[in-house]
Amino acid sequence: MSNKKILVVEDDADVRLGYHVLLKANKYDTFLAADGVFAISEARKHQPDLIILDLGLPAGGGFSVLERLQSNTYLAVIPVIVVSGQDPRTNRQLALKAGAKAYLQKPWDDYDLLATIREELAGHSAPRYNPS
Repeated sequence: MSNKKILVVEDDADVRLGYHVLLKANKYDTFLAADGVFAISEARKHQPDLIILDLGLPAGGGFSVLERLQSNTYLAVIPVIVVSGQDPRTNRQLALKAGAKAYLQKPWDDYDLLATIREELAGHSAPRYNPS
């Protein structure tokens, strides 16, 4: 059985590297994108099993990426976990309404992130929010 593919969309190179190391250590194949335009391109190219998405991105913010994913029949089925450092009081509801399956606050807890990934990949897609 092949590893599950995860696309990480994050503009901060150090944070992208952190995701990459964590996900590789847990047997996920990772693809990385630093902005909204490249995110859509990589999603089309690799058809990932899951997308981890930051909201504050250059070249199309995270909400724009969510909108573009949802408007594409093939990409709309990919579960998206938003992980953001922005104010969760407004962004959590907006992200879930825009199609995200879960919302985690930066800095994330590795255990919570991995548990959320496993839940989404298993198809348990009730919206989830972790404020820490």
